Amino acid sequence: TMAIGVLMAAGGLAVSSLGSLWAIYVGHGLMLGLLGNAALYPPLLVYVSRWFERRRGTALALISSGQYVAGVIWPTIFERGMTSMGWQTVMLWYGVVLIVLVLPVTFLLKPAPSVAEAKSKGPAARMQGNRVVGLRPNIVQALLCMAGFFCCIPMSIPSAHLVAFCTDIGVSPTRSATMLSVMLAAAFFARQAWGLLADRIGGLGTVLAGSACQAVAIAAFLITRDEIGLFAISAAFGFAFAGIIPAYAVTIRDLFPSSEASWRIPLTLFTAMSGMAVGSWLAGALYDRYGYYDAAFGNAVLFNLANLCIIGWLFFRNADMSRRNAAAIAG
Repeated sequence: TMAIGVLMAAGGLAVSSLGSLWAIYVGHGLMLGLLGNAALYPPLLVYVSRWFERRRGTALALISSGQYVAGVIWPTIFERGMTSMGWQTVMLWYGVVLIVLVLPVTFLLKPAPSVAEAKSKGPAARMQGNRVVGLRPNIVQALLCMAGFFCCIPMSIPSAHLVAFCTDIGVSPTRSATMLSVMLAAAFFARQAWGLLADRIGGLGTVLAGSACQAVAIAAFLITRDEIGLFAISAAFGFAFAGIIPAYAVTIRDLFPSSEASWRIPLTLFTAMSGMAVGSWLAGALYDRYGYYDAAFGNAVLFNLANLCIIGWLFFRNADMSRRNAAAIAG
């Protein structure tokens, strides 16, 4: 699956390099996005989650940090390449890089432990009588998907609109772009810490903690216009949101059998990424309507609170069920 994703991504870059509007839509929207990137990240999370039991959170956090490293390294290379060769040539050569460097790696990956083996020693023993935390499994799945959608709406707004927000209140474009880099750098280092936390307290607890921190950081954007303060808040926001998405994958593996990870993790990511898309669009629409970003950040806080309500309820219900099961075993 990942090999197909690499080929589609490289092909999409080649088509996009033709330069016409339809080529951009087909190359990026269809091939690079729908058939390319979508075939890389979710299957990789499922694959890695089946290799690790004791340090699953750390492994998933490390794998998920590649996008932040790329966000630091590639833009500078692309900028220099576009200055000397043009964006179409750079896009075409990057497709070649994917074929030469990434495609061979996909064939070096060993088969993951079998579903039966992973199921026998995985944490899905928490399912009691085909119930998850006392509820029907698909109800829990729906709640996690809803929570992921709600938390990714506020997550997307600073990621997509931070530079525009800062320049709108008088910060120079250069400093605003630096602020975005600070946010991504903080996210990279924080993601490793969130992975360690997930190994200790589980996926649900990590999602709850990360979402709470994200809500505070989002609210801080409403009351800060000082440049130094915005740098601090950007770093805090990067720290807050970094561990949430990998923690959802840990949560799925904590609560459900390994045999179901191949569809439950991608479904959760699909709804979460849909929230990212809606959040980015919603912030722009609210700015176009009101002429400032306060309405967007205010709505982001509300969506974040909705996420906290769902995740908090599941977390405390899961903790209560665990205590009851422990008491029953002890008795």
